[in-house]
Amino acid sequence: YIMTDQQCAEAFSAAGCPDVRTPAMDRIARAGVRFTEAYCSNPLCVPARTSMMTGLLPQQNGVTYNNLKLPVKASTMMGRVLADAGYETAYFGKWHVPVLPKEKERHGFATMAHTAANGVDAQVPDASIEFLRRTHSKPFLLVSSFVNPHDICEWARGTAGKDGPMVEPPPPDRCPALPANFASPEQEPEVIRRVQALDNSAYPTRAWQPDKWRQYRHAYYRLIERVDSHIGRILDTLEETGLARSTVIVFASDHGDGNAAHHWNQKQVLYEETARVPFLVAFPGHTKGGTIDRRHLVSSCIDLIPTFCDYAGVPTPDGLPGLSLRPLAEGRKPRQWRQELVTQTEFCTFNKSYGVHGRLLRMGDWKYVVYSEGSNREQLFDVVKDRGEMNNLAGQGSHRRQLAACRERLAAVCRKYTDDFPLVS
Repeated sequence: YIMTDQQCAEAFSAAGCPDVRTPAMDRIARAGVRFTEAYCSNPLCVPARTSMMTGLLPQQNGVTYNNLKLPVKASTMMGRVLADAGYETAYFGKWHVPVLPKEKERHGFATMAHTAANGVDAQVPDASIEFLRRTHSKPFLLVSSFVNPHDICEWARGTAGKDGPMVEPPPPDRCPALPANFASPEQEPEVIRRVQALDNSAYPTRAWQPDKWRQYRHAYYRLIERVDSHIGRILDTLEETGLARSTVIVFASDHGDGNAAHHWNQKQVLYEETARVPFLVAFPGHTKGGTIDRRHLVSSCIDLIPTFCDYAGVPTPDGLPGLSLRPLAEGRKPRQWRQELVTQTEFCTFNKSYGVHGRLLRMGDWKYVVYSEGSNREQLFDVVKDRGEMNNLAGQGSHRRQLAACRERLAAVCRKYTDDFPLVS
């Protein structure tokens, strides 16, 4: 499992982005399936990563924003499941999960290194390569977790990069163009800008002019290229050792980044750029290379453990809500698939919640977003016709029926997971 931090769904060249070159990520895409409709459970580091490692939604495991503890009862963890199935387990790179690396009996990764949140990316490929070159008497689960492009947060603040020096941006006219959805959308919930104004450390961008945003996008793509070069070394080693033929590769990011869409940097908000992530599955001889799945709704967090268990030939632990992607990745029809997917957010500083929550529901071509307070709480988008989310249909009478259907479905999901989010009736 190869993971980046804060990478948008389409921020690599195989996804059609003209402003970045990512030959390593593209190699994985050419060998497997790219799921375009993959959403994180929460667009923030700790909740997303905890959801990945436990296979539970944030409202189930209790970790809904950074710096919360993981309750002991949420004990099923990715490394533990695979270790108990007879796998050798290793994790290299950014951890950022509220379980200490030394608690190996709990998380299940027998080998861990370079788990700090910063300054580790150059060490991750070396550790991963050394692990891959060992003689393995058992099958293995290797997680290679990178910090970047998360350093875009530091670039926005004007501070030094935490995982390597920043690239000095060229003049704005030589930087990527502004996104088509640079403007704020119609009838945007007012709570979004209110929260943005509360934290100048996270969002120092409110007064930026277009030229600054273009340089931001240039820096963001350079950070993605930097991490791509690290990933390429791991892929090369898989080929050199002959392991590529028998190894499933999954690539994803924990969440996205605003990347100047709607004048937004960082994450937490529920727009596509922050909530939707790249998700690739490749297994030579089993996945049809270059396939793009635009139909199925995928959770980049809770679907990981079921997928790994399916490939390992062991049962998925009881009580996990995710689904195995193996049938879809191998071009087979799954027995069942979800009709809707929910992402949640809880706006916060580094260690304090603002008490403002949001829920995102994807159902078919529709995306419904609702926040817990403020005026104009709801957004409704047709993400096929309006992927940039510029036309909020929630207040239009012609879409009253679709809005009611989304409200009803979100209410059912909240009941299922005992989620007390304040719905709109």
